[in-house]
Amino acid sequence: MAITSSCRPTLRVTDEHLAVDVAKAIRHIKKVDPDLAKVIRRIGPCDLKPDKSRTIYASLVRSIVYQQLTGKVAAIIFGRFLELFPGRKFPEPDRVLRKPFEKLRGVGLSNQKASYIQNIAQAAKDGIVPDSSQANRMRDDELVERLTSIKGVGRWTVEMLLIFRLGRPDVLPTTDYGVQKGFALAKGLAELPKPKELLAAGECWAPHRTVAAWYLWRTADTATP
Repeated sequence: MAITSSCRPTLRVTDEHLAVDVAKAIRHIKKVDPDLAKVIRRIGPCDLKPDKSRTIYASLVRSIVYQQLTGKVAAIIFGRFLELFPGRKFPEPDRVLRKPFEKLRGVGLSNQKASYIQNIAQAAKDGIVPDSSQANRMRDDELVERLTSIKGVGRWTVEMLLIFRLGRPDVLPTTDYGVQKGFALAKGLAELPKPKELLAAGECWAPHRTVAAWYLWRTADTATP
């Protein structure tokens, strides 16, 4: 199921890991794709940078809360979730697991999301969720394989982690509604592309598909209703 672009984190974050490749990525994309070259000229500079202020575990939990909700509603629920655990910036896995399920539900989480958050906390406790140094040493496909083994964590969630937390340069979330919509607008298509079609079309952007995805998101966000 495609996830709407309102579910993803803000695009302006803090670190230099990805920024050093943005200029090179833009030159490549403009060279291989005239349609995206027009998009880049219209939108201007790309300010995408990874945010390393959260742990991998915290980033996954936040993504679950934000899925399929508007940013405003998700932020309220996420804030209430954090209020269940006073004293620390983000609750440790053990504290989440000790919290009664109904308390998690009480902040506005669905049964499914509350269960998924418990699954992530257990996986973090069991060592399945890597810490930042481990994640930085793992390939994209290794992280996708390991993290999607946790019930409730899908490929889209890991792709958001790869882009917005780890700053990986060649990620194309083909099931994301915003990316699909931006591609359709950029290419003048009447219908959204299927994930396989988008993947094939985006091969020419490699190894800079993260920046291409950012411009597709911005195309969708700035489209005239």
